[in-house]
Amino acid sequence: MKISSVNRKLKKLQNGSYAVKEIDNMRIVSGKSSDWNEIIKACQIAVSEDKNVHVVNNVKFTGGSDKPMRIPSLKDKFLDKRTPDVLIIGGGISGASIARELSKWKIDILLVEKESDLAMQASGRNDGEVHPGIDLSKGTLKQHYVLIGNKMFDRVCSDLGVPFKRCGQYVGFTQEELKPLIEAYVLKRIKVDGVTDTYIISGEELHRREPNLNKDFKFAIYNPSAGCVCPYGLTIAYGENAAENGAQISLNTAVLGMKVKDNKIYEVETNRGTIYPKIVINAAGVYADDIAQMAHDKFYSIHPRRGTNSILDKKAGGLLSSIASIKKLEKNSSHSKGGGLLHTVHDNILAGPDAVETFEKENFETRAESIDNVFDKQKNTAEKLNKGSIITYFTGVRAPTFEEDFIIEKGRNTKNLIHCAGIQSPGLTTAPAVALDIEKMTVDMLREKGCTVKRNEEFNPVRKPIPVLREMSDEERNEYIKKNPDYGEIVCRCEEISKGEILDALRSPICVPTVDGIKKRVRPGMGRCQGGFCSPIVTQIIADFMNEKLSDVRKSSDKSVIVYGDTKEGAEI
Repeated sequence: MKISSVNRKLKKLQNGSYAVKEIDNMRIVSGKSSDWNEIIKACQIAVSEDKNVHVVNNVKFTGGSDKPMRIPSLKDKFLDKRTPDVLIIGGGISGASIARELSKWKIDILLVEKESDLAMQASGRNDGEVHPGIDLSKGTLKQHYVLIGNKMFDRVCSDLGVPFKRCGQYVGFTQEELKPLIEAYVLKRIKVDGVTDTYIISGEELHRREPNLNKDFKFAIYNPSAGCVCPYGLTIAYGENAAENGAQISLNTAVLGMKVKDNKIYEVETNRGTIYPKIVINAAGVYADDIAQMAHDKFYSIHPRRGTNSILDKKAGGLLSSIASIKKLEKNSSHSKGGGLLHTVHDNILAGPDAVETFEKENFETRAESIDNVFDKQKNTAEKLNKGSIITYFTGVRAPTFEEDFIIEKGRNTKNLIHCAGIQSPGLTTAPAVALDIEKMTVDMLREKGCTVKRNEEFNPVRKPIPVLREMSDEERNEYIKKNPDYGEIVCRCEEISKGEILDALRSPICVPTVDGIKKRVRPGMGRCQGGFCSPIVTQIIADFMNEKLSDVRKSSDKSVIVYGDTKEGAEI
């Protein structure tokens, strides 16, 4: 759409004033409004058909203000004067997978993450679905990478020691009259878009496979390549394998500013010192556009989108064994969605997520209406779905661009920068494939700078996971206990986690001695009681291992205090 046509459409919006101009492959939207959803709509109207042109949101929002980026209170000179070949900003699935692929080379890799652990934001707050690509059309980066990435998961998860199941995905339809239209849709996905494992099955066959799904489903689209993985588990495994192969992972490290000279980043300021990298990779999620701004290379905007998931008790795990959702073709359907139902690799059922636009990049609060909306929709997928089975819920914030596609490219103005931005669903699925392309970009860029880049002959792609005793036979478990009696001391009864597994997590390549850090790695506190019984014991194990006082152990960040001090009787509280 031409700029003149865009501006005519923008004038029809009711709650603000907007204008757009195109400069240097950017469509810059300016103006003022108190209606965030209308600002999103204005920017969406401005999206160009040219995939090289991106929307930048310069509209002043008067209806609220986002809080400043959360940064750790830690301040030291630990990284001061570090001169890595590659600085990766962001410890989500993108940054961790890139670090691991780059560790195949003899180069100095430093990954910085502002949180106390990897996968603390979008990468640890999603449903873990490995998408088949059925909902993506040819021509987007999402679609290109999802087909490649999906096929890589068996090998990647095997190498990294991460559980992965190809459980399949069903999209059910109650409207029989839609079948000819859906058959044409499926044929296009197979012949044009390359999603070759797409089938239509009858309602009878669907109910034979998944008897608890809606009895009114007349037919369904089935994709057997869809699967599920633990998203934070995969991210941590990528990071640990990168560390095992020589990459440095620095947590609690926030990028605060940059100095750019002659179109090159030469200085990166953090709370842990000033870094002088040859190349910077921007994998900063919702803050990718802020990093781009620091680097004098902002040509896109991120608009945060909230999504809430609920996790059901394992007793509800028999509801389904796959991934399922309902689809109705209705006019005036909202962009917000109610996600689907997914049987996780840990045998819980996950319901969600929804999708709600927000101006807040780090507000992870869970709202009752989000849970209600998801359950209202998904009870049409499986009527036995029950809120009473919820054991916990969580909210994540995705990082889409207004084009709703990824940005995987070198800096446009800043020459030692690579963007891995706009990563939202199916970003987990695409990560293995995207990491390979960014690996190649980075190595090529280093060589262009005159660096000699050689293969790391000691690179080992295999990560040895922590043993999972609850999945072992009695004989196997007894052998472990004989070798190490700590494996015989059960700490978390819900998930059957032993002291030995917790200590293994503390000895891992990326030690995160917090209650949540241990919870993510070996699952104490993930069961029905959500840590009500085991958290005090886990806290004590951490304190003993770290040779710290109980009051020094944190739940997650340095601000999440568990124990404040001693009682008069001398016991800590």
